This record gives sequence, structure tokens and C-alpha cells, in this order.
Amino acid sequence: MGSINAPFVVFGYGSLIFKPPPHVQSQTSGFLKGYVRRFAQESHDHRGTPENPGRVVTLIHKEDWDRFSQSDAFPDEDIVWGIAYTIDPEYEAEVRDYLGETGHPIIRGNIMDQDGYTMETLHVYTIENGIEKIAIQDCYVGRPDNPSFIGSEPLEDLAQRIWVSEYLYRLAESVRQLAPASYDSHLFALEGRLRELDSTASVDH
Repeated sequence: MGSINAPFVVFGYGSLIFKPPPHVQSQTSGFLKGYVRRFAQESHDHRGTPENPGRVVTLIHKEDWDRFSQSDAFPDEDIVWGIAYTIDPEYEAEVRDYLGETGHPIIRGNIMDQDGYTMETLHVYTIENGIEKIAIQDCYVGRPDNPSFIGSEPLEDLAQRIWVSEYLYRLAESVRQLAPASYDSHLFALEGRLRELDSTASVDH
């Protein structure tokens, strides 16, 4: 990632889907296999405080998720869609700074400097003319051995922890637009519960 021979590619699976980084040369919608998208990472700054951390979305290996969260299994039909952005190499340093300022992890060697993310080289699958293709991209993945990994939480508790529901609404809608035929059951169930909470709050006021 970021070497002379390799393009600087960012795979957006959260807010980067609807708010792309700057200096994008090209972008490709794609999906991952063997990973789950969950709000399973604490945020002590951008979406919470040290005393009351919020939750941010991250990627976790399906095998890791199954071991830690048997009560919240990842349905086989669920697919993690996102967008792979190829960044103009002239602006790689600027984009790395931007990702750090907006709460996205920055790589230093192989260790992430924000809340326990790591970097792995993943296969990002795309479909062109009905044919599945593979592109090798770099992607940030939450690991269960980092101090900010939360694991599975009851949907009700998680919904109460997500501070800004608009963020989740935009993510859910963006995922639907990327792949109308696919399904992300956890994301959509959480969206439904947040809408119920918002509706209740508006009635109370």
C-alpha cells in the first residue's frame, strides 16, 4: 500500500461509501468474502468520549466473529459491499492525513495508530458484464485481540450506543444502492431499531 509499484487504494465499507476521500482517480464497487461488517469497535473521540465511548463500524473475519459471537451469527447470504478508491499517488500523504482527521485509521508499518485497527491485503470482488473478477486491495480490519474490539452486543444496547443515527441511515441506504439484490441483515436490523427509537423520541417530544 502506497509503494512505488502499488497504487494507494482505500476500501470504504463505512462512511467512506457516501463520503469519498479526496483525490480519487477511480472507484470500483465491490464486495468481500469471509468478512462481516459490524459496529463492534469502540470510538473514544470521533463518535464518543473516553467516559462514554460510541461505536463505529469495522470489518471482522467471519471465523473470528463466529468464535466470539455465536448468538449473532453472520448469515451466509449476507455480503459486505463497499467501494475501492484508487488515490492519486501525488496526494497519498494528504489523503492519509485526511483519513486520520476524519476518524479513519492511518497505517504506520503494519500497525494502525487509531484504536487497534490492523491492515490486511484482501480480495475485493467485482462483477463486470456478469463475470466475477478479483482485485487485490488493502483494507483495514478490526481484530478481536485489540483493546477497542467489543464483539457482539444485544441489538437494543448497540442501538442506544450509536450516537448519530443519521450516519447509520446513510450507510444502510448507500449499501442498498451499491447492491440492491444483496442483504446485510445486521446493518438493516440495526437501522430498523434506530428508526423505532427515533420515532418514539419524536412522539415523546
